[in-house]
Amino acid sequence: MAYTTIDDGSAHFQVATWTGDGSSPRTITNDGNSDLQPDLVWHKNRTDSGRSHYIHDSSRGFGAHHELVPNSDSIENSDSHRTDNHGYIASASTDSFVLGAGATNDNYTNNNSATYVAWQWKANGGTATATGSESGNNPAYSVQANQTAGFSIITYTGTGAEGDVTHGLGGKPDWIITKVRNGNADEPWPVWHKDLVDADADNGGYIYLNTTGEDQATSVFYEGDAISSTVVAFKGGNANVNADGTNYVMYCFRSIQGYSDFGTYRGSGNANGPFIYTGFKPVWVMIKETGATGSWHIFDNKRSTSGGGNLSDSILYADTNDTEATSQTGNPIDILSNGFKCRGSGNDTNLDEGRYIYMAFAEHPFVSSEGVPTTAR
Repeated sequence: MAYTTIDDGSAHFQVATWTGDGSSPRTITNDGNSDLQPDLVWHKNRTDSGRSHYIHDSSRGFGAHHELVPNSDSIENSDSHRTDNHGYIASASTDSFVLGAGATNDNYTNNNSATYVAWQWKANGGTATATGSESGNNPAYSVQANQTAGFSIITYTGTGAEGDVTHGLGGKPDWIITKVRNGNADEPWPVWHKDLVDADADNGGYIYLNTTGEDQATSVFYEGDAISSTVVAFKGGNANVNADGTNYVMYCFRSIQGYSDFGTYRGSGNANGPFIYTGFKPVWVMIKETGATGSWHIFDNKRSTSGGGNLSDSILYADTNDTEATSQTGNPIDILSNGFKCRGSGNDTNLDEGRYIYMAFAEHPFVSSEGVPTTAR
């Protein structure tokens, strides 16, 4: 069996950076080895203060009225600085996406001289791979899945009771992010991770993407033993994931050898920190300490580093609207050919005996599908 089925990670995930020029519309073209038409675009203004993260996807539709805010409880298009006023992802096409200007300015996507980053995943070009009507307690849903890369986008309407929704991955998810889109109140972003499961198999642990809080031992959201190779199971009608008649979006991920990895590690508390083997050279890594408060740290290999070499020390925080933190001595990582290594003693990435979860995506595998180490090429 081949080591990996994905020799070029850029066919399924890419990072784009740009400097704003104030023009509109503006097309941002990807520069990976493969063309990528993104289905999920997560973008952030890196330099202007107070600018939130934003997510657009092709299942809900690109455009001014479909943004979600990872660092906020806000429901769809309810943020106080709406993107129809301040710029948005207008559309996506072969190997690119288009920035649209807001009615007031384009601070969120193309403000003159500001710097930006967008993280992009490929699903199925906006076309559903499976749909289903409400059946008993099971929600009506629409799925677009990229089984090759272990990624799917699911939109569904809650039933308010224990039920299942199809995820389309072709294997059990390792990481699930869910967000309410409408309803009577704003709600947080519950994250399920395969390793946040307590001893009671009926409960899966969870943690919130938009807060610094630690993980919860048991969950009112998912039945951990019933998240399977085909469905995600809801424990009941909690408003975060399954209120009756409320619309949701769910992003599901499954580890693909040589391309993506969703795991855990323990911190050491010193600058010569733990090495985390992923089996590929990461292009993007997100880390969260689960046993204590701390921000979600996002690294990638496109943003500048002060130390050169393998060091990645330009950090964005998924749970805040802070500008990019640079030259970080406490929480940087080395991005290596087969994983990443903690290079600081900061609590957010390397607290002594700290418990961390991470998700990572590949620039390229450590060993190709032909069994050739990439370092030998």
